[in-house]
Amino acid sequence: MLHMVTRLAVAAAIALAVAGCTTDATGAGSSQAGARPVGSSSPPATAPPKHHNHHRAPAFHAGPGWTVRRARSVLPHLRVHAAGSMRGYDRDRFGPAWEDVDGDGCDTRNDILNRDLNARTWDDAAHCEVRRGVLRDPYTGRLIRFRRGVETSLAVQIDHMVALADAWRTGAARWRAGRRLAYANDPRVLIAVDGTANEQKSDDDASQWLPPNRRFRCQYVADQVMIKATYRLWVTPAERAAMAGVLRGC
Repeated sequence: MLHMVTRLAVAAAIALAVAGCTTDATGAGSSQAGARPVGSSSPPATAPPKHHNHHRAPAFHAGPGWTVRRARSVLPHLRVHAAGSMRGYDRDRFGPAWEDVDGDGCDTRNDILNRDLNARTWDDAAHCEVRRGVLRDPYTGRLIRFRRGVETSLAVQIDHMVALADAWRTGAARWRAGRRLAYANDPRVLIAVDGTANEQKSDDDASQWLPPNRRFRCQYVADQVMIKATYRLWVTPAERAAMAGVLRGC
């Protein structure tokens, strides 16, 4: 009976997470595809933003602790299945990159840069297009000084922690277009990271790639578990084993 109550409680928690995910609307590998690095001759804007109060930390980045504990409890209840086919996959199946899905006048890439970078300046009066900023990269632990431009923007890329291709082969291939667009632009799925590390990760799951920064691995895996639970994506046997191994050490 206690086991049944526990299973019902976890199922209810996942259902609540799924109910909330749709309001936060969203290469086989890098999530940077579609970024639009554009230089600007206009002076940087440095005054405090007047209207952009929407750059809030997503729920999955509340820090280690409760998210790790919750991931431990939810992981055993994720569906386990072999990876599906990549047939039919294309980045465009998740909509244009990056869309302004929340209608705030700022595309998703810039939303995440505004959320994750410190010491920001902007190219526009609306404080959307980040000109410069500083990222404490969670994947490597490095401090990266971001500068917007054709030659420099790719130093900081926006990663889907569960890559689009990984999502495709673990359930997203069956989704409607609107749900894939929401996933691709969901701030809870996205994180600003070192460009080289993002490219090395490609579309790997936790059994194939983990952040070089070992101090971030617990949070990284916890976030992946919660994303897969929220969007009802399955995990492969190797992926679940790798996730469980990381979480046991947290």
